[in-house]
Amino acid sequence: MARPLRIEYEGAVYHITARGNERGEIYFSKKDYEKFLEYVAEAERKFGILLHCYVLMSNHYHLILETPKANLSKTMHYINSSYTTYINIKRKRAGHLFQGRYKAMLVSKDNYMLELSRYIHLNPVRAGIVKKPEEYAFSSYSAFVSGRIDEVVTTDLIFGLIKGKNVDIKKEYRKFVEAAIGDEEPYDFLKDVYGGIILGGQKFIKDTLRNIKEEYLQRDSVSQRTALKSAYKIEEVINIVSKHYGLRIEDIIRNKFSEQRKIVIYLMKERTGTSNRQIGEFFGGISFSAVAKVYQRFKKDIEDNMKIRRKVRKIERELSYVKA
Repeated sequence: MARPLRIEYEGAVYHITARGNERGEIYFSKKDYEKFLEYVAEAERKFGILLHCYVLMSNHYHLILETPKANLSKTMHYINSSYTTYINIKRKRAGHLFQGRYKAMLVSKDNYMLELSRYIHLNPVRAGIVKKPEEYAFSSYSAFVSGRIDEVVTTDLIFGLIKGKNVDIKKEYRKFVEAAIGDEEPYDFLKDVYGGIILGGQKFIKDTLRNIKEEYLQRDSVSQRTALKSAYKIEEVINIVSKHYGLRIEDIIRNKFSEQRKIVIYLMKERTGTSNRQIGEFFGGISFSAVAKVYQRFKKDIEDNMKIRRKVRKIERELSYVKA
């Protein structure tokens, strides 16, 4: 099974979600919710993480979590494995509690994070469990709008995203969250997610892509590889190559044996989700097997020839700048 790509760096903020196996419950009593938060608190002490927002639902959870030490995998392994062991012992069961691995999405420290916190805090309301978010016990919302102290969560970063001087921050945050109650079309953050793992503006996406080592995107085991690559269109690829070499697009398409045409076919295969047949149609009807041969031969040329490899890598960097 393909494994999700984990991007880890100091100061990264993530939206973390995990669901119960076969959508089953993961919390069975008030004590279970409390125990899970105890493991989160222990992870804060062990790994130096910061929890900015959370909600624990009966069969899943949402966290906004920051890793000052670039240690997301260790942190989440500790939390989920510790809690699974606790539940298995308590309920005399065995096996997986969670459905696969947790999902981790990078989030920029701006309005995207603010909107995401509102989405998380309104989960119990939209699920019909409570009418107001502060009525739900297993959420960080009360720490944001009341005097209740929640030692596991820090509110500073999210509060810092609220505009205005000399305002009552807690009151403003309550207004912000409650303004979305009853929305016929609530904010769907997934529509803004890039490549399945990045939520933020263009600059944040570009900076994050620079943190992804090229070899990660070459691994068949990375489940987001296709999503990250398919974000490019075939027109973007050939436009970059034509500008790089100062050639017309028509000339690249017509010249069957040019290096530029081989580069375009290689990059279309590597950087888009386009099939061999679609690439062949783009080049005027060449067969899908001919596309495959060009790609495989040029891929070997890149591996064997340092000069060609440098050319292609330079064009790939230009391509990433255009997209992000």
